[in-house]
Amino acid sequence: MPVHVDYLLYQPALRLRTDAGQQQVYDPVRRKYVALTPEEHVRQLVLQYFLSEINYPLGRIRSEIGIVVNGMPRRCDIVVFDRALQPWLVVECKSPKVALTQGVADQAARYNLSLRAPYLAVTNGVSTYCCEVDLGAGSFFWLDGFPGYGG
Repeated sequence: MPVHVDYLLYQPALRLRTDAGQQQVYDPVRRKYVALTPEEHVRQLVLQYFLSEINYPLGRIRSEIGIVVNGMPRRCDIVVFDRALQPWLVVECKSPKVALTQGVADQAARYNLSLRAPYLAVTNGVSTYCCEVDLGAGSFFWLDGFPGYGG
């Protein structure tokens, strides 16, 4: 069940600049300008949606978190933490040109094996899927939107 969000509504909130010929966007989570790649554009639009529309607290969000999966270092796009500072929502962002396949979902699920968040989402900015994960049962339930922050 897809989540319906028009992320382009949040485009005006992005702070863009060009530095040494490279287009950059300000990441409010990392508090710095980063290269504006297609995946980063999606990540920043999702962050703006989280902050302005569904009011996830900025202090509980991290982007580009380093994790280890099967002994290999990886980077998780967005992690929202609950009030106890435990991972609560993991979001894997892709470029709009990347289809959200089973492989993308599997990547997000692998990342969540170490984080153990109860909510998981994948998006390419065009399509978004979000689910609640029952880690004990190894099952999930599709959601029609992102969960309200109650963490």
